[in-house]
Amino acid sequence: MMKRSPVAPTSAKAGVGSAVASMAFCVAMLIASEFMPVSLLTPIANDLHATQGMAGQAISISGLFAVLASLFIAPISGRFDRRHVLMSMTVLLLVSLVLIALAPNFTMLMVARAFLGVAVGGFWSLSTATVLRLVPEDQVPKALGMIFMGNAIATAFAAPVGAYLGGVLGWRVVFGGLVPLVLINLIWQAKSLPSMPPRATIPMSRLFGLLKRRNVAIGMAAVMLTFAGAFSAFTYFRPFLESETGVNADMLSVLLLSLGLAGFVGTHFASTMLHRNHLYSLLRWLPLALAAVTLGLMELGHVFWGAAVMMFSWGALNAAIPVCWSTWLAREIQDEPESGGGLMVASIQLAIMFGGAFGGQLLDQITVAAPLAGGAGLLVLSALLIGNGARLRAPAQG
Repeated sequence: MMKRSPVAPTSAKAGVGSAVASMAFCVAMLIASEFMPVSLLTPIANDLHATQGMAGQAISISGLFAVLASLFIAPISGRFDRRHVLMSMTVLLLVSLVLIALAPNFTMLMVARAFLGVAVGGFWSLSTATVLRLVPEDQVPKALGMIFMGNAIATAFAAPVGAYLGGVLGWRVVFGGLVPLVLINLIWQAKSLPSMPPRATIPMSRLFGLLKRRNVAIGMAAVMLTFAGAFSAFTYFRPFLESETGVNADMLSVLLLSLGLAGFVGTHFASTMLHRNHLYSLLRWLPLALAAVTLGLMELGHVFWGAAVMMFSWGALNAAIPVCWSTWLAREIQDEPESGGGLMVASIQLAIMFGGAFGGQLLDQITVAAPLAGGAGLLVLSALLIGNGARLRAPAQG
């Protein structure tokens, strides 16, 4: 069992709750910063004299830097107080937002997105390990659920709110508007996060050495299949809905908002079920259910209300999955949570990049429905790999 750092005794519950809430708020800001540009590609491209394809590449560069940060953050952060590391990630987020809002050209936008990628990869990689140091073991699923609720809030509102405010006030104001919120979050972190002194330095070899554990290698493969399948479909919902459902911009916003709002349902459901110790059943059946709903969208997508029901269901199931994998990480790699977190975030970011590329090829080469079918196939493979969960369990210690 992993030895936990003592946190301040008295204000214990309130203080720890505030610390976890400050992390959840930071996650919301990180995800909002990542998702908003998707709905603002056209004005960004026009203003910076770039093509939409170039603007899209500038956005995807944050994924590349998130992968790099997630791999290197554990060895680097092991030398410093965890409180200061998390706050430095928040400062990087703040700097990136200022640079994006003021970007005079495409190059500056690329630099700003790289900073954002480091913040996203670094903060996410350390989140589970930090929760393990902050809360008692029986409260870990609830704390992780709170953090992923921040993810659900941002996913629900970032794209539609960004699109609306971008049209009314301009895309620079949208990003600039996040700056005071991140400043408030930084002050909140400074007041609520306890000191978490550095532990022994973590060499890179330990991070990749985790893959020698059979359950970790299989777990990361399942993570990649699950997230690649989800993002192969999700990335190309818009062309499918425009082509097959015949939605206009307003109807599309309603469908995407329902998908995002469903994330609250999925996150709450996962937290509740995990508290009842259904982790391995969830890891197996959630991707299968998501595959079934994805195929259901293909089947019923020609009718608006059929598409709406499937989109809501898809959003709830998809939001539950990251909570379950973070709980698995906390349970099965609790002796190396920092390295495990970095490995998982790198796996997820690589899977998102692969899923988008895979779905794009299917879209270009076959039909608008092909990315959904391909994504469902990857999700089924993930469920088959997970099986009854025995492969994901660490071997019992003699």
